[in-house]
Amino acid sequence: MKRLKAFALPGAVLLILLLVYPISPCLADTTPPEIHCKHFTHGYPLNSPATNDLVIRDLYALSSNDETKFADWVCYKLTPHETMGTLDLERGWHTDPWLAENETLEAGTKEKDDYFKANKESDYQRGHLAPLASFKGSRYASQVNFYSNITPQKSALNGGPWMRLEGAVRNLVVKYQEVWVMTGPLYEGDMPALSNAGEAHKVPSGFWKIIVIEDGEQTRAAAFIMGQDTDRKSKVSTHLVKIKDVEDRSGLKFLWELPDQEREGLINALPSAWVGGWVGD
Repeated sequence: MKRLKAFALPGAVLLILLLVYPISPCLADTTPPEIHCKHFTHGYPLNSPATNDLVIRDLYALSSNDETKFADWVCYKLTPHETMGTLDLERGWHTDPWLAENETLEAGTKEKDDYFKANKESDYQRGHLAPLASFKGSRYASQVNFYSNITPQKSALNGGPWMRLEGAVRNLVVKYQEVWVMTGPLYEGDMPALSNAGEAHKVPSGFWKIIVIEDGEQTRAAAFIMGQDTDRKSKVSTHLVKIKDVEDRSGLKFLWELPDQEREGLINALPSAWVGGWVGD
């Protein structure tokens, strides 16, 4: 009996140690999965719901939210190959074939007026998150017309400062050759729904955009937030914010692969001088 007790005690201790300190590193590791994609720079946006669909295409990557029916974020890399060209950019809207019917909005048909046209009182337009005009050099340009890359945007925003910001980003490509963009919606207030949509959804109250470039050995980044009711003539520069502001308001985390000190410096900076040199207003 004494011999049995002598062996039983170490076994109990070992069991306790296994419960407190698991042998498998996977059980204790909280490091985000490594996803290697040309559209990501210093890490993809973190903290989207686990139920989201990750969609990676030639021109962009996005995280599609099953509840809102819109992407939580879209990331894309621009080079002169994508932005410079003479392709005819047709707006042929399509339901995303990679998502289930209950995970995304369906494109309208010629036989039936769709929910964007029917929602005249809300003045919504189809707003590309990865913008069509930025891909006139790519034979894959039609990929941006999937509804997973579309959000309802009011016309003054879509055709005003948001469009001008997208144009300024294309000008950055000429100077730096490579530009990474992360963009997505905010849900900080109730907005009128799309009246003819067959699926439950949530219209964004605003949008954010983060631009990142590599200037020699220095990483530069700028962030912008614009609300749905932004005036058409509003200056883009007045919407410059810290990346930390986007993190706080969206719940996402950016540039997490950078060393902590460098990341903290970037997300808390307000690069007014740099932005003033290329934003154009």
